[in-house]
Amino acid sequence: MKEKRIFNYFSTLLFSVCMAGGMAACTSNKSETLPEIADHTALFDYFNYSGNDDFYEQNALPDSSSFYNPILPGWYSDPSICRSGDDYFLVTSTFSYYPGVPIFHSKDLVNWKQIGHVLNRPSQLKLDGQRITRGIFAPAISYNPHNQTYYMVTTNVGSGNFYVKTQDPFGEWSDPIPLPEVGGIDPSFFFDDDGKAYIVNNDEPIGVAEYDGHHTIRVQEFDWKNDRTVGLRKVLVNKGAHPEDKPIWIEGPHLYKINGKYLLMSAEGGTSNQHSEVIFSSNSPMGGFTPTRRNPILTQRHLNPERTNPITCAGHADLIQTKEGDWWAVFLACRPINHQFENLGRETFMMPVRWDKEGIPYITEGEELIPMVLKRDGVQRGEEVTFGNFEKNDDFGAEALGLEWMTLRAPGTELYSLTETPGFLTLKCAPVSASETKTPAFVCRRIQHHKFTASTRMLFNPIDEDEAAGMLIFKDEKHQYFFSVGKAGGKKQIALTQIDDAANKQLAVAEMEDGVKAIDLKVLSKGTHFEFYYSVKKGEWITLCKNIDAGYLSTANAGGFTGTTIGMYATKSLH
Repeated sequence: MKEKRIFNYFSTLLFSVCMAGGMAACTSNKSETLPEIADHTALFDYFNYSGNDDFYEQNALPDSSSFYNPILPGWYSDPSICRSGDDYFLVTSTFSYYPGVPIFHSKDLVNWKQIGHVLNRPSQLKLDGQRITRGIFAPAISYNPHNQTYYMVTTNVGSGNFYVKTQDPFGEWSDPIPLPEVGGIDPSFFFDDDGKAYIVNNDEPIGVAEYDGHHTIRVQEFDWKNDRTVGLRKVLVNKGAHPEDKPIWIEGPHLYKINGKYLLMSAEGGTSNQHSEVIFSSNSPMGGFTPTRRNPILTQRHLNPERTNPITCAGHADLIQTKEGDWWAVFLACRPINHQFENLGRETFMMPVRWDKEGIPYITEGEELIPMVLKRDGVQRGEEVTFGNFEKNDDFGAEALGLEWMTLRAPGTELYSLTETPGFLTLKCAPVSASETKTPAFVCRRIQHHKFTASTRMLFNPIDEDEAAGMLIFKDEKHQYFFSVGKAGGKKQIALTQIDDAANKQLAVAEMEDGVKAIDLKVLSKGTHFEFYYSVKKGEWITLCKNIDAGYLSTANAGGFTGTTIGMYATKSLH
């Protein structure tokens, strides 16, 4: 096992170096060590992902206290943050991916490390039958100092609002505790300094909605000693900060008490280009909230759309006070490429918070741009960071998948294995496709850069024309590119198929010679287009196709709330 891992490391390192050299790339010859391939099974030797975005190449960080925005690039939407002592914890949405709600830890807000997933057991996460853009919405993490307990509350669109809790966020969280009295979406806890607690959330208006997108923010007291809501639910905000303008989708609320004043912060305008963050103040957590004069306190919707390196859709923020006493905000935003579209989804950004003379926080004002390079004095950036260009390689030598890997709707452990053929990821050709609302044999990770290279080595012998395996670039059930090895007319072939809601379209195909056991697959993203390459002989990359529209997978084209993922896929439901 150790020898296999060492061999994989050096062969993959050589492969990555060759890829970096362009089309003079080479692959290692491992024919003498290739294992036997069981029928209906694909083996993957490694998976390499390497980001190469222009901004990071052209804008080096000026010093060791600087960092890039977004702090979590790629689809990490709806961030929420809390602190206990020296420890900061951050969570984001996962919709219908499994496991649910990645949790990150930091000591300084700059150096983040994923420590697990809050929802990592089937008993916590029921997603079967839900489309990819349903599932887990907007998790909110909070710390209650009165019982030294962390809470994560969220919405499972298929079953309602619930929360889990723990006293050790590095360990396991409880099974879900339902909140049947709390309707709507986007619940969030607030633990007051007097020992009382409250839940705020988005919900339908009382009576008939006056227009599409008319929503409210409500509050209800929460008895944390007995894990239940108490008292009446009340409407805190109807419509939004300027009700006369008929604002839409007031959502993602967070309640704070700062300098004796209660502040209610929410997103407005929907999560697209009109997104913003607004804030209200009151002397009580149960009512009397009035909009402040600064609203919105965060937005980019009014700026010139042709600006350089545009950051759009900013909103859905959460505030945190550091142990040093200053304030920061985490929020979601998007980075369209060439002012057109993006496949990255809504990403997690961070900015310092300022305060006006009236004690109202704000993040941007006027024509201010969200910066892509920031600095936090006194903090030293580490070598392993979550932002910028980076390369990740998995040789599948561990006994469990790394934290970056996901499946759809369920663990899928009956469909993949890391121990069946040690040193390889084994995928079974399942009678399920990624177009269904079930769990296919698909192990994936987020795309985190406009420009990237992803590669893998696969061993696979399809039995019939229904079986195929390879790399899948996945946006949702109706928008995918499948770079696969399959069979047609009794012969093995490699193909690129565009999957949509009407009929699959084969965009490119090439026959493979008999007896080929291993094949290297490579996807090269240019941002607006993809290129697809394969190799069956050392040092000989063959172009399958170029100029494949990346916009087909984008939110601008497909809609939805998630970004694009890429990974390894096997099916016997190709047709």
